[in-house]
Amino acid sequence: MGFLSHWSDFGIIHFPSYLLGAILIILLPGPNSLYVLALSAERGWQKGIWAATGIVVGDAIIMLSVALGAATVLASSPITYNLLRLLGAAYLAWLGLGIIRVGIARFRAKESSAKAPSLVQAEAIMRLHPFLAALLLALTNPKAIFFFISFFTQFVDPDFHQPALGFFYLAVVTQLISMAYLAILIGAGQYCLEWVKAHPTIAASLWLTTGILFIAFSLRLLFESL
Repeated sequence: MGFLSHWSDFGIIHFPSYLLGAILIILLPGPNSLYVLALSAERGWQKGIWAATGIVVGDAIIMLSVALGAATVLASSPITYNLLRLLGAAYLAWLGLGIIRVGIARFRAKESSAKAPSLVQAEAIMRLHPFLAALLLALTNPKAIFFFISFFTQFVDPDFHQPALGFFYLAVVTQLISMAYLAILIGAGQYCLEWVKAHPTIAASLWLTTGILFIAFSLRLLFESL
């Protein structure tokens, strides 16, 4: 029997419903997937893999924290939770503004044969290693901890003798789905790589759109913290 055939042995209930919900949630566009797609389309599949690895590691840390009870600690300390939310919003805003500057500089550089100083300054944001940028992107989202705890608990039998084992099982399944989705995004970005390079205006628009969406995510997280 396969891995998924034994889900009841791990204290999992209603696994098909969980699987459908996890797939739909992962498919929703967010900062992580946007970053991987934009980076792959602009810098190639190698950079996309580094970014995807950072996201997978960050999500794994969050899921492990959930299994070990970090969500309970955060829930008992609203100040800590709000501080983490503000840090997450600040990082998203910083990354978004930097990406917007890259897009603007690309538009300006298109009008000149030489690389403008503003482009060099704007690309400073891109010097941050994709793995580190993506890892911070995943870890500065405290909402993920509460999402995973609230989502996972619906599918773990409360009477099971080792509930942490059920959380771990669901985390592994979620990570497998996420990695498959990120691989698709990397492939899509690589497929568009030459086309994006041949049309600098499209590349600039991609970065501008990504940056604006990051700012929107940041503002939503900020308003939810107030």
